[in-house]
This record gives sequence, structure tokens and C-alpha cells, in this order.
Amino acid sequence: MSTGITEDVTPEEEAENNRFLSAILDTKVMKIAHDYLVNKKLVRPGFADFKKLLYRIWFQLYSRDGSRGGDSCGFEHVFVGEMKRGKEMMGFHNWVQFYLQERRNNIDYKGYVARQKKCGPDEDDQVLSLQFSWKSFIGVSPEFEFAVYTVVFLMSNEKVTRAVVREEEYELELVVYRHGKYIGASYPVLLSTSNEDLY
Repeated sequence: MSTGITEDVTPEEEAENNRFLSAILDTKVMKIAHDYLVNKKLVRPGFADFKKLLYRIWFQLYSRDGSRGGDSCGFEHVFVGEMKRGKEMMGFHNWVQFYLQERRNNIDYKGYVARQKKCGPDEDDQVLSLQFSWKSFIGVSPEFEFAVYTVVFLMSNEKVTRAVVREEEYELELVVYRHGKYIGASYPVLLSTSNEDLY
């Protein structure tokens, strides 16, 4: 998983990607996203066509740094993380991967910045500012992230789309980078909580 090195997707990996898509397409959040996109006339009503579209925008390999051959895809960048020419970590915007890497002692978690008037995170926290250069939702399902970033990606043809969302006490900016016809990167930015600045 390093940019600059052409990857080949094996039949086993393709089958695994398709099993993942089938599983998340069976969730309520992806059905809501699909219905929303159908109503906006951005996708066709059939799930088979939607699954093909999701495979293309999330799993299709492309060249991230302009070299020949596919060396990256949106899913790998966002949900797994990848190395930039084997030297610098890129992407890695998913809390599950962060958790797994921390358990393997590959990450040294140094703390967080809690919401004002709170001494620490609780079960209601969905976004945290960590003392680690990283942007991610915390505790949400992979299908939620997959759905929200897909909707933002399909709603715009801009190279970078920034959608501001207010949910209860959070104000977030959802950022989706387009790499041609594919998702290049996507992550949330916590702008404020309770309509107050974080710092």
C-alpha cells in the first residue's frame, strides 16, 4: 500500500471488495443514501447499478502521483491508509484502522481535545480532535462514512467539495477530494461544538 508502486487487484481481492459492498448495501444507512441519490437523479434505482458505481468510485485503481499504473484507490486511502512512496503516511481517516494500529503499538495516542465544559469523551462523542495529525469520525460505522462521502462526491463535480453540516452541538465540514472520476480522499473537519470555537 504505497503510492508510486503499481498494484494488481487479484480475483480474491475483487471478491472481497464485492462482499464488502454487498454487506454495506444491505444496511439501512446505505439504503437511505441510495434513496436520496435516486431522488436527486444522481444514480439509477437498481442496487446492481449502484454497486457497480460504488466499486468504480471507491475501488478502481488510479495513479495518485501521476506515474504509470494504478497505485491507489479511494477506499485504500480513506479506510486503510497508504504510504507516500514508502515514506510518509497518507489518508488513514478511519477510526477502526486507528484502533487496530494502536493495538499493534504502531501508533502512540497522546490524548484528545474534549468539548468545552467536559472532562473527557463519552458515548455521545462522534468527533474528537486528537493530539495526532489525523482527521476522522470516532465510533461511527464504516457504512455511515462510506454513505456520507459517496453522497458528497456525487453531489458535486468540483475537485474539492466542502459541505458544512450541523448536527446537534457539532458543526462539521465534510471534505471530499475528487481524483478524476474517483474519490481521492475524504474526511471530516470539526469546526465547532455548541456553536463555540474549539480553541
